[in-house]
Amino acid sequence: MSDTIRQKQLALRNRGAKRGTILGVGLVIALAALTACSGSDAGTAAQTTAPAESGAPSSLPPSAVPSAVPSELPEQSAAPTVDPAKVTCEYRKDDSGSPAKFVGFPPKKPTKAALKAKTMTVRTNHGDIVIELTPYTPCTVNSFAFLASKKYFDNTVCHRLVTAETNGLDLLQCGDPQAKGDGENATDGTGGPGYLFPDENLGPQYVRGVVFMAQGGDAANSNGSQFAISFSNENAQLPAAYTPFGVVVKGMDIVDKIVAGGVNTAPDGIDITSDEGGSNAPKIPVKIKTVVVR
Repeated sequence: MSDTIRQKQLALRNRGAKRGTILGVGLVIALAALTACSGSDAGTAAQTTAPAESGAPSSLPPSAVPSAVPSELPEQSAAPTVDPAKVTCEYRKDDSGSPAKFVGFPPKKPTKAALKAKTMTVRTNHGDIVIELTPYTPCTVNSFAFLASKKYFDNTVCHRLVTAETNGLDLLQCGDPQAKGDGENATDGTGGPGYLFPDENLGPQYVRGVVFMAQGGDAANSNGSQFAISFSNENAQLPAAYTPFGVVVKGMDIVDKIVAGGVNTAPDGIDITSDEGGSNAPKIPVKIKTVVVR
């Protein structure tokens, strides 16, 4: 599999994508249990989103999706296998020919500021979406801190909105600096920072509020700048192939507002989505003013 396909949009979007779940961070955010989530629905959701033993997707009733969001990352259930302060990151050139906004390579050793960072705030035209970061994805956080310092995300859009009804998943995707986010651009979802880096800390389920890196489903270790926010527990049976690096602790109401606005598809029923790019977009435009990591 070439880096060209690896850098394309998150897989499982249009071609009979299974209704299901999203896996998340193994060592740190054991969000499947939703131990930090308030409300009685949290425990129910954690149980119903577990993949069936047969591997077949199971549909979730609306009542199984909690409206609450974890107020903090749950304590990890196992000792970490990596010391973030001792990590050396591998940022390699993306030679796939995909559209790139290259602002340089992040430092191979995560900066002190990145290691200390607690939140990533995505400031949009609808308000702030605050993401609490996990310390066990140091290279991912280091990359976001670097790109944010270069104003990489400034004046970009969230280009992709998919729902269980349209695509079998529930997520809002952002981070393509070239995207137009109108549902009519066949290259939306192909842009990146000009470099790729490996996956980190894979493991538990991607429940509502989890934020994870977007890459081709069969293209491991090819992260760039695109990320997705899970807005329901409908995402529970994807493979553990996407790096979860945090959870939304403020601003899920903004995401819900965008979702309620619906999906904008290409005119005349033409499907512009493919393995080469293109995406359904939110009807309510989401413009990222800037991203702050600290």
